[in-house]
Amino acid sequence: MSLSVPPKPRPEADLWVFFVNRSLGRKAVPEALRLAGEKVIVHDEHFAQDAKDEEWLTHAGNQGWVVLSADKRIRYRGSEFSALKEAGVRAFILTAKSQMTGAQMGTAFVAALPHVKAEALSHDGALIAHVWKDGRVQVVFPEKASP
Repeated sequence: MSLSVPPKPRPEADLWVFFVNRSLGRKAVPEALRLAGEKVIVHDEHFAQDAKDEEWLTHAGNQGWVVLSADKRIRYRGSEFSALKEAGVRAFILTAKSQMTGAQMGTAFVAALPHVKAEALSHDGALIAHVWKDGRVQVVFPEKASP
């Protein structure tokens, strides 16, 4: 008999908290989001730099924080993906970090905010979406069922 975990409440428009993973740095992305009026928590404010991804993913999900990252491989690492799914994390992953400055990464996430919020609100459980340089957002997990 498996226990069903109730979905975590989704934030109201003024209660969003964005968790910026260490893969995005500590300054440019958080500053851009704060200038856009968002509440931001930076990885290093709550966790050691070498904290295991499973630790912060579980905490972020339990807090209802929306995770912003540049770690495109997270869904392919078993223990990290399991932690993300079990904690109901809504993660938005920047796709082209290596080709972008910190300011450009911040601009991409700010441009994506309306799409990020819409997708986060429309999913009851875990979610992984790619964020493109131009602010587009594409959900990659859960995958859409074929018609």
